[in-house]
Amino acid sequence: MKKLTLTFLVTLALMSCSVQNQVSTKTPAELNVMTFNIRLDHQNDNENNWKFRQVRVANSVSFYEADIVGMQEVLHNQLLDIRQALKNYNYIGVGRADGKEKGEYSPIFYHTERMTLLSSGTFWLSETPDAIGLKGWDAAIERIATWAVFREKLSGKSFFVLNTHFDHKGETARQESGNLILKKVNELAGEMPVLVLGDFNASPVSSVIKNIVDTNNPLHLTDSRTISPVVYGPDWSFHDFGRTPLAERELIDYIFVKNEVRVLKYGVLAEQEGKDFLSDHCPVLVKVQF
Repeated sequence: MKKLTLTFLVTLALMSCSVQNQVSTKTPAELNVMTFNIRLDHQNDNENNWKFRQVRVANSVSFYEADIVGMQEVLHNQLLDIRQALKNYNYIGVGRADGKEKGEYSPIFYHTERMTLLSSGTFWLSETPDAIGLKGWDAAIERIATWAVFREKLSGKSFFVLNTHFDHKGETARQESGNLILKKVNELAGEMPVLVLGDFNASPVSSVIKNIVDTNNPLHLTDSRTISPVVYGPDWSFHDFGRTPLAERELIDYIFVKNEVRVLKYGVLAEQEGKDFLSDHCPVLVKVQF
């Protein structure tokens, strides 16, 4: 009788594990993903200085319940401020000047209760991506890309995230950086769901973005805005703290997707409290499912 009972309990446990694995496999992962150029801490920004914006920036991430946030122009002191404010988040990333703490980061913040970090890395946008701190092509300054593979805890699904910031002056650098990103995503992500975030310093009609989304290229990415059933906010993301005239504002911040990532909604968050801005860029937020 004891052997029969034991056999029954073991069989029941195995059946339970099997059901759980099936549910985990079939449960879609659903994430809020944000890209946000927070503007570096610059002493000449006066009323737009980081010390006046840092709480609002952190609160925006919390309020919109972003699970993944790719940030740009983040100096080390800003990184520490954000890390302190966002208690349930961790980050990956290094300073672009020395691969440690010097220069701007393009970090990926992630909600630790939702995600497990599996692997991560950094490369530079240049002819020698593994060489630390080098400028690429005709870039004015060194540029970086941060990538990571995560597992979403509820579904058990793994996915790939890359965050970057293209050069603001070098046209060749932007074009070649796009080619490098496509190549690296293909190498690092394989068939995993892909999210590519960043400030690309290029409008949707530029050759840079057209090259990235060119469906004739098997390595291409898809602009989340173009496939979302819900699009909210303006068609621009950079406003220079409101100084750029409306007619001259451009969309230069993107979230690209690949490998059967479904975009449920997309928004450019053009928020302002009185005369106070979050940054000189608007954050872009999408809800995705895979």
